[in-house]
Amino acid sequence: MSFFGQKKKQVLGVDIGFGGIKLVELKSEKGRPALHTYAYTERSPQMAEQNILDDPSSAAELFKRMMKEARTTTSRAVAGLPIASVFSSIISVPFGSGQVLREAIVGQAAKLIPLPLEEMVLDWKILDDAKKSASERGLIERREVKPIFAKPEKTARPEPGKKILRILLTSAAKKLIRNYTEFGKLVGLELLALETEAFALIRSLVGKDSSSVMIIDFGTVRTSIVVVLAGIPVLTRTITLGGATVTRAISQTLGIPVPQAEQMKRDLRRLTQSPADKEGEIPAVMVKAIEPLITEIRFSLNLFRTQQGESRPSVEKIILTGGSASVPYLANFISQSLNMNTYVADPWARVGTHDDLRPVLDEIGPRFAVAIGLAMREFE
Repeated sequence: MSFFGQKKKQVLGVDIGFGGIKLVELKSEKGRPALHTYAYTERSPQMAEQNILDDPSSAAELFKRMMKEARTTTSRAVAGLPIASVFSSIISVPFGSGQVLREAIVGQAAKLIPLPLEEMVLDWKILDDAKKSASERGLIERREVKPIFAKPEKTARPEPGKKILRILLTSAAKKLIRNYTEFGKLVGLELLALETEAFALIRSLVGKDSSSVMIIDFGTVRTSIVVVLAGIPVLTRTITLGGATVTRAISQTLGIPVPQAEQMKRDLRRLTQSPADKEGEIPAVMVKAIEPLITEIRFSLNLFRTQQGESRPSVEKIILTGGSASVPYLANFISQSLNMNTYVADPWARVGTHDDLRPVLDEIGPRFAVAIGLAMREFE
């Protein structure tokens, strides 16, 4: 779901997170997206507490250097809006079309969104027919001064006989969108679209899989939990827990400086990357820091069951992604704690890559899931 923009080919995927910036350039090769180049930056646990876009000029200069070093060949880009900064909810509205449907959705949005709608950009998708195109949704473009009155090209109609429509409502603050557009201008990007990270993750990690999946994006400072059902994010949550939490736990438990604790975590990661080590146990020093994540996952699973009802399918598997997904034995720890199949993501699986790059790409892959998914949008 994008807030603005039209689909074209060959593009940069830009993921700006607290832990750093990730950049992927995809090109068309034999009819499928293929990796052209990539780049990323990492921030220390101390620096990761600050939003990179709080200083757009510095962020732009950093991104320009990344583009130069990676030898990117295009300025056309799709950027991701953080899950924590985007409101998302599935709502039910009476059957209607045109302005009647529009007013019903806006009325529900006014009740749910804690900010004035004049300060927000709204987007929605009718879930009763997943085949509807973007032009058949209530897409509201960012350039509208009063977006709630913008007219779509065509309004989707439900199947005959349906009295209630299920709508996926998404909204973001105009201020947030201005920050991204300002960053794009400073860098010199042709910003094709802004898209919520949830949809980018679904595109790169789930694809056309219709089963119910939980994606856990384990970042440096925050972790996003997305439950996906038939390709739709039916539940999204963000918690303040990430790789920096694990680093601080190591630092406090062992009485060592944070930089030394971070290095220890990296060393453990390298020592546990052989196939023979996958069934090992998470280091005891990390367990206490990870246990709150298990609690939040359980809560999310129960919330999903409550929302969907007993007749709907339960979550079948967990996909672990993000810059901190490679914490030693984390996937195995989650799997054993919840008795559920848990996998570390491979976002390169749907992208063409050179075989000689696979060892490096496999190591850094989970952190690029959002950036890859954003760039893949232009190849749909």
